[in-house]
Amino acid sequence: MPSNLVVIGINHDSASVAVRERVAFAPECVPEAISELMAETRLSEGVILSTCNRTEIYGWFGTEGEAALAGDEVITWLSKYHAITLEDLATCTYRSHGIAGLTHLVRVAAGLNSMVLGEPQIFGQIKSAFAVSQESGGIGDSLSKLFPEAFRLAKRVRTDTAIGENPVSVAYAAVDLAGRIFSDLSNRTALLLGAGETIELVARHLNEAGLGKLIVANRTLKRAEMLADQFGAEAILLADVTDRLPSADIVISSTASQLPILGKGAVEEAIKARRYRPALLIDLAVPRDIEPQVASLSDVYLYTVDDLRDVVEENVRLRSHEANKADKIVEEGVIEVESTWLQRASADVVRNYRESAMAIQQAELERAIKALESGKSPEEVITRLSRDLTNKLIHAPTTGLKQIAKEGDRVNVSRAAELLGVPASIPSDGSSTLQ
Repeated sequence: MPSNLVVIGINHDSASVAVRERVAFAPECVPEAISELMAETRLSEGVILSTCNRTEIYGWFGTEGEAALAGDEVITWLSKYHAITLEDLATCTYRSHGIAGLTHLVRVAAGLNSMVLGEPQIFGQIKSAFAVSQESGGIGDSLSKLFPEAFRLAKRVRTDTAIGENPVSVAYAAVDLAGRIFSDLSNRTALLLGAGETIELVARHLNEAGLGKLIVANRTLKRAEMLADQFGAEAILLADVTDRLPSADIVISSTASQLPILGKGAVEEAIKARRYRPALLIDLAVPRDIEPQVASLSDVYLYTVDDLRDVVEENVRLRSHEANKADKIVEEGVIEVESTWLQRASADVVRNYRESAMAIQQAELERAIKALESGKSPEEVITRLSRDLTNKLIHAPTTGLKQIAKEGDRVNVSRAAELLGVPASIPSDGSSTLQ
């Protein structure tokens, strides 16, 4: 049942970028982190999603009714792993479980919980996080069924609504901001730091906006060249960024670096070389690629992902109608998933019950055959067979009914009686005539 799903998260709505970067997971650390998560908590399966706007842990625990304990353990582990106090986490974490947790997962995958409503890349990021967890041994029978259901519903949202039309993302918001500051991009040069999916989207939007010149910098030149070739851009190494910084009117950064790439000193020298012509720097990374102190420099406009809220506000308003339609799809889809899981669970119960009954039948039949072979009369053997078979088949249901009646649960006694096809005699005082 989805009731064993627990979700613990921190996102752009619950915490500032300064807090989010403290709990972000470097991609290369995720496999080991998943192993530690399951070793130190009661989770048997887990997925870690870490992006510039959110860090979320999706976990599966074994026993129903332990959602609160599982959530507490995950938060404690998160505190220990990132060396951040429980008090600091308590003010910015959110949690959900069961159907609410599944609903949250679908909304995240569909881009309905993003800073930029309907942004598409989160879907690929969740699929990637799921794949990493699979490779790391973090996915078992339950999440291997649940996540594909969430992906299916997220795709349905994007195909059945206009939430994904005219793609809007953090990358789009960054380019939109650049267009507002520099009204004409055709005579401007942009320097992009990184070559991942976000930077690729930035490059595409800049190209569509008619940017004059584009430079792509990355740790590996080959990856930078692969991206640059798509847009007729120049490729350089990150190590050479300071040399090219003076020529850049716009710098947009999104790398996986754990330390800042651009410091105040380097930017200050670049501004001097530019003869104090203004420069726009947009840091889309968490942890940040550009030191916050850069914002204190004259003729430098520094924005982080948090600063893009105002830029995307209008897009959010325009998409609100489609979001309402999407929420309805999610609500109906989650109910369908719950129903499917209930049907699977009931089918498992029926199969297990039948297998148990058949095992009892086989054992009693073998005992009866041996009795006949030993010379006992057929009448005696058949009488004992029917008595023992009946007693063993009704033993578990009878024991369960007695316990329910003892607890005074009149509703479940009546329900059980219906399932067994027998009348329920329950006095008005709530006691039961079950013996």
